[in-house]
Amino acid sequence: MKKIITNIVLTVGLTLAWQLPATEPDPRQKISELALSSARTAEHISRNQYRHPADTLHFFGIEPDMAVLEVWPGRGWYTEILAPYLKDQGHFTIAQFRQDDGTLKDERAKFWARLSATLSDKISEQEDYFGTVHQIELEPPYFEPALASEQFDMVLSFRNAHIWDESGHLSATLQSLYDLLKPGGVLGLVEHRAATLSDTTSVAVEGYLDEAYVIAAAEQVGFELVARSEINANLLDSKDHPKGVYTLPPTLALGNYNRDMYLAIGESDRMTLKFIKPVAQP
Repeated sequence: MKKIITNIVLTVGLTLAWQLPATEPDPRQKISELALSSARTAEHISRNQYRHPADTLHFFGIEPDMAVLEVWPGRGWYTEILAPYLKDQGHFTIAQFRQDDGTLKDERAKFWARLSATLSDKISEQEDYFGTVHQIELEPPYFEPALASEQFDMVLSFRNAHIWDESGHLSATLQSLYDLLKPGGVLGLVEHRAATLSDTTSVAVEGYLDEAYVIAAAEQVGFELVARSEINANLLDSKDHPKGVYTLPPTLALGNYNRDMYLAIGESDRMTLKFIKPVAQP
């Protein structure tokens, strides 16, 4: 009798175990592994401590089957993580800087174009690692080629908004990103954060933006702020450096002048904001 009861218990237990849904792996584990991948340079890996990719992308709610747009990836610091994370189930697009077709006059624009070309070459050379990465260009606020509206689940922008603001294109570029998102889609935005004096004023030296200002600009085009995080905060950043944010690593614009001090501070204090494109009510 005891043996029969034992067999019944085992059978019931196995049946329940079979019926229980498999536990979904924490996406942070996979992202953390990719952030330490041997495909990345030691220099890029060293910045994990400042940019917190696993926690940041988890905060934004990324899933491996999403359609994701990364805006102005630069040297591809996040692209090296996002592309392999999305390559099996998702759809990944990067909006590069404008290519240099011989008409670029601005030296900064030429530098950015070289960054984009280098990243494109790297993606082509390491196709097994990156998978299929769709590439377009963004010259704020326009995408080339023009993209159909409401096609992305998530748009990600890391430290770009201050450049759009400097050129007078912040609002228009945010509107373009809004249009590209599906209803309910997420805009994940990380930006250098200015020193706040009060709820209505701040001091924003080169490269920094006021957090309230960025939120207001996004809300003005229709985004809804759903969460903000201190994942990428840096209390050591006084935000009053001689060449603004570019004084700090990784740029270190002052060269060897007070280099050790700026290295000790680390990368800039950053806001981390999660917006959604609201779903229209019937």
